[in-house]
Amino acid sequence: MTPDEMADRLEDAADNLGDAIARRVVHTAELGRGMIRANATGRPGPNVITGKYRSSWEVVGRAIPHGAQCTIGTNAPQGRRLEYGFWDMTDSIGRHFYQPPYPHVGPAVPRMEAVLHEQILGAVEEVLG
Repeated sequence: MTPDEMADRLEDAADNLGDAIARRVVHTAELGRGMIRANATGRPGPNVITGKYRSSWEVVGRAIPHGAQCTIGTNAPQGRRLEYGFWDMTDSIGRHFYQPPYPHVGPAVPRMEAVLHEQILGAVEEVLG
C-alpha cells in the first residue's frame, strides 16, 4: 500500500467514524436502559408493583460532531429515592421515614462502560476494516 492509498483509506475512515460511533453509542444506551429495567425488577433493586416505574426509563440521544450523546433517565418522582434511599426523615406533620436504597442504576454503570468500550473498539475496526 502506498502512502497516498493509506492517506485515502484513513480519510475515508475519519469520514465514517462519527456515524459508526453514533450507532454504537445509541445501541449501548438502549442496552443500558435494559440493564436498569432488569435491575428494577426485584431485590436488590426495587420490587415491581405496577411496572410503571420500570417502563418510565427512556433513552434520549442527539448527534454531536464525530459521534453521539445519549442520556438514560426517568422523570418518575421516586427514581432518586429508590436508588439512594433516605435516612431518618421526618415530614411536615411529624411522620418518620426510613427508606433503604434499592440500587438499580449504579450496578448497571460498570457493565455499560464495558459495553461502550467494546462498541467503540468495534466502530474503529468497522471503519478501518
